[in-house]
Amino acid sequence: MTIMERLQKILAQAGVASRRKSEELILAGKVTVNGEVVTELGTKADPTVDEITVNGRSIAAEKKVYYMFNKPKGVITSVTDPEGRKTVQDYLKGVNERVFPVGRLDYDSEGLLILTNDGELANRLTHPKHHVPKTYLVTVEGVPHGDSLEKFRRGIQLEDGMTQPAEAEYYDIDTDKKQATIRVTIYEGKNRQIRRMFDALSHKVIRLKRIAFGELLIGNLKRGLHRPLSKQELDALQKGSK
Repeated sequence: MTIMERLQKILAQAGVASRRKSEELILAGKVTVNGEVVTELGTKADPTVDEITVNGRSIAAEKKVYYMFNKPKGVITSVTDPEGRKTVQDYLKGVNERVFPVGRLDYDSEGLLILTNDGELANRLTHPKHHVPKTYLVTVEGVPHGDSLEKFRRGIQLEDGMTQPAEAEYYDIDTDKKQATIRVTIYEGKNRQIRRMFDALSHKVIRLKRIAFGELLIGNLKRGLHRPLSKQELDALQKGSK
């Protein structure tokens, strides 16, 4: 029995990339089906019958793997970088599968990243409609007033639109250094969103660390190290993204 699926879904399920990135590969002419280049996003194929390649490499259904990584500051959330900077790939010794980061942490941020070859889960975890929470400890210059944190809860106007309601509460206040650490939880992923939200409140971010993604906690995983997710952690992520 022939089972036809959209090509981008096949690539995502095979661990090539997320579905959105797979669409970009198709549009860029990087994908062939039975030797013919395909650039139409509506194209369907049967992965059990058709020969599908990406950049000349045949895809095969890999075992799905899931890792937690504590990204250090000064590392690119990518598997390659044309400028030669350190990427997450440089820290993945022992990981033989072709994994990619779920979402991003900017160059100057640190903390929890999920790495996987499961494009379907990655798409669910990052799609705004699922409202998967991401929690950070953010150290800023100065001490924001309570009414400033209330703005996080109502939404802050940025140049690319109003942010969704977020959670913000004091975690630590250092009166000597005149700075504060705020625990922030957001449910979307605009580019450099938290930094820009604090900029809008005239508080420069000194340090930004993600400590949770959904129900997944970074715990005591040391900076620069990775580990596979437990079955319980994976089940919680999958449940929270539905």
